[in-house]
Amino acid sequence: MILKPYAADPLKTLGRQYIETKSSTRNDFQRDRDRIIHSSAFRRLEYKTQVFVNHEGDMFRTRLTHSIEVSQISRGIARTLGCHEDLAETIALAHDLGHTPFGHAGQDALNNCMKLHGGFEHNLQSLRAVDYLERRYASFDGLNLTFESREGILKHCSIKNAKTLGSVGERFIKKKQPSLEAQIVNIADEIAYNNHDVDDGFRSGLLNFKALMENNLFSRCAKVVDETYSNIKDSQKINEVVRRMIHLLIEDVCAQSKKNLDDYQPKSIDNVRGLPHLIDFSPGVKKEQHELKQFLRRAMYEHPHVDKMTQNAGKTIEKLFAYYIKEPKAIPENFSMDRMDDSARVIADYIAGMTDRFAIQAASKL
Repeated sequence: MILKPYAADPLKTLGRQYIETKSSTRNDFQRDRDRIIHSSAFRRLEYKTQVFVNHEGDMFRTRLTHSIEVSQISRGIARTLGCHEDLAETIALAHDLGHTPFGHAGQDALNNCMKLHGGFEHNLQSLRAVDYLERRYASFDGLNLTFESREGILKHCSIKNAKTLGSVGERFIKKKQPSLEAQIVNIADEIAYNNHDVDDGFRSGLLNFKALMENNLFSRCAKVVDETYSNIKDSQKINEVVRRMIHLLIEDVCAQSKKNLDDYQPKSIDNVRGLPHLIDFSPGVKKEQHELKQFLRRAMYEHPHVDKMTQNAGKTIEKLFAYYIKEPKAIPENFSMDRMDDSARVIADYIAGMTDRFAIQAASKL
């Protein structure tokens, strides 16, 4: 692995919260990745929704498959730009660990329930999962990840919460950038999310080619497919179009980011933190990607079928929270441990960790 000077370097990591003996076979970022893969929170992503509720069908993406796809895109971009692939992969695999069941609908509902108790932020929840909620080691709570991994996981954070997080929250207060590896995962997440929602939306019947052709990014790639293949099934065509869209976006990010890096010439990761955001699309493609995102919001996320799922998901979360607030002792003892002094946050942690299926089953029993 040939690293550029601006890449994160595991030999120069800002360290872990608890000192550990170094591994003789793996660098620190590899160890972080392995800890995430073996965590309970990562396994539960298999049964957490991306857009469609888990039982809608087994062909749709889950948070687990999405995280793997983001990881694959992130590694490719990191390699092209000379950044650390292991760190990019680590951040990608962990970036959704704090998501509630039922995706954004569950997150919004839980945030509303927690308004009087500090609110709920899924990025902060991902950090809580790796810093505290995972209890796999005798010497410490959490996974004891490196600063660089923790920094990348915390994509967004309110200033109020950032002030409670020590060094990992400082960049939000000082308006600084995270590592390039974290920036790569942020844009890889957007690439994977939009394009795979096109795929899932088409397979669900909520989107069709006529509607999708109104979007410039989709139509550009679809025309290339039509010129290349004269007679293929729609199921093959959507695969070919989405594949080309992802390829186009990745190439554009690499080209524009290389230009940005050449312009600013960062000499170290510390230089990166003080510069503008360097990993980005070109202006034209950025506009097209934004238009695709807006199209998906109108045509898919606000579709009556998805809206009905969203409302039902919100009601499920509200029902669970209301019950556990009245009956905090109903939280499993091995989960709550000694934290009942902050029962609302314990309840939020418990609900956020639920899978779609478990949340539905738990609510139906109340």
